[in-house]
Amino acid sequence: MMYWIVFALYTVVETITDLTVAWFPLYYELKIAFVIWLLSPYTRGASLIYRKCLHPLLSSREREIDEYIVQAKERSYETMVNFGKQGLSIAATAAVSAAVKGQGAITEKLRSLSMHDLTQIGQQDDRGNHPRIFPCQ
Repeated sequence: MMYWIVFALYTVVETITDLTVAWFPLYYELKIAFVIWLLSPYTRGASLIYRKCLHPLLSSREREIDEYIVQAKERSYETMVNFGKQGLSIAATAAVSAAVKGQGAITEKLRSLSMHDLTQIGQQDDRGNHPRIFPCQ
């Protein structure tokens, strides 16, 4: 875990230095050597940096970090509840508008059919592939 914390810090620093110091001779070779030094089980570079620099810093600010985590949890819950409410509201509005439009389309379709058309449905023969709906006629 120490390696990943140090490597995350290295990645942040690398992003800044790549923009400003990339022109320096042997910059990329030094980066590779530093990563190898961090990874090597013989040098234990990541462990050394963590124990000497990061652990004392993190320990001194432990309460602040814990408070920030609690605040982030509370805010994330409130944010998700608000997004859920907004999503349900949008879905309900879309469902109601679709139902109203659908009802209007069905009504228009029924209005377009005349009584003559409805009586013709039952009188089609077997060639029309429609069974007789009104056998009395």
